[in-house]
Amino acid sequence: MSDRASIAFVVPGRVETRTGGYNYDRRMIGGLRERGWTVDVRELDHGFPRPSAESLASAARELATIPDDTVVVIDGLALGAMPAQVEREASRLRLVAVVHMPLAEAAGLDPDTAARFAASEQRALAAVARVIVTGRSTAAAIAGRGVRRDRIAIVEPGTDRASLARGSRDGKVEVLCVATVNQGKGHAILLRALAAAGSRAWRLSCAGSLDADPATVDHLRAQLQRDGLVERVSLVGDLDQEQLEACYDGADMFVLATLHETYGMAVAEALAHGLPVVATMTGAIPELVGLGRDQAGLLVPPGDERALCGALSQMLGDAHLRARFADGARRARERLPGWDQALDRMEVVLRGAGRSRG
Repeated sequence: MSDRASIAFVVPGRVETRTGGYNYDRRMIGGLRERGWTVDVRELDHGFPRPSAESLASAARELATIPDDTVVVIDGLALGAMPAQVEREASRLRLVAVVHMPLAEAAGLDPDTAARFAASEQRALAAVARVIVTGRSTAAAIAGRGVRRDRIAIVEPGTDRASLARGSRDGKVEVLCVATVNQGKGHAILLRALAAAGSRAWRLSCAGSLDADPATVDHLRAQLQRDGLVERVSLVGDLDQEQLEACYDGADMFVLATLHETYGMAVAEALAHGLPVVATMTGAIPELVGLGRDQAGLLVPPGDERALCGALSQMLGDAHLRARFADGARRARERLPGWDQALDRMEVVLRGAGRSRG
């Protein structure tokens, strides 16, 4: 395999979908193309990880059209749900999985569904040459399911350089949350914690898709009505990059109540804008936020509403504390790895997959 080669990249649904996982895929695809790689993007039906029989048949046909010996990168949201199709192609294609989060670790799954996802994903991963994960916690989880450590590569996301946020100018603390609105991102916990935080001098903007989990969105809107927060909380939906940059620029602090992350791209982006953070201790978020003089915010255990309320009360009520953590965020932004570093690591894995099936 030459240093610049052809690969296929398989994603479920539209690669332009605005979530952290799809953003990672897009940045890798675009970055590899800029470096001279030919990347053939194959978009499967959007029903994964719960595909219909028709979706699975369509995915099988799509994989069958890829030429022999091609390195094929498959997003884990699709790969883990189609083990038979992956096994069928493993002998002629050089398959590489990209696992953002194990399927069984998604929030809100009943035990039977989680067990079924775990078994399906374990079977699919056993058939691929290499497994790329986007964070250390996922590497440990995948290794615990029988994938040899030497087949796992950690390729964490990069972060773009960004302008420092200028913040609000009207005396209200502008709080920003960037996350797809679904059960796992903890929006309901965040709203309850804010309602109990005591301070009234805040506004919250929640940027992120409202289409992925309509039931959770409906629940949140009812919660806002019940708690009298309709005038203070905006579910602004999916934003393009320019709109999102405007939200970052006008924010005074960032909050993420997520129950589980592999890395924490949204937190990294907030730090890149110099924003102090209140977030949960999951994925790489503790390493991103830091400790001591360089600490950029307050962290609480996932799902701990009382602790989150206390952290929000401190941050909302103390401008000096926000300023101190903003200083920490400015130092943290200088340490954030860029996408070029992530692409360097990705290229190493892909070249290795091209030379050997593992």
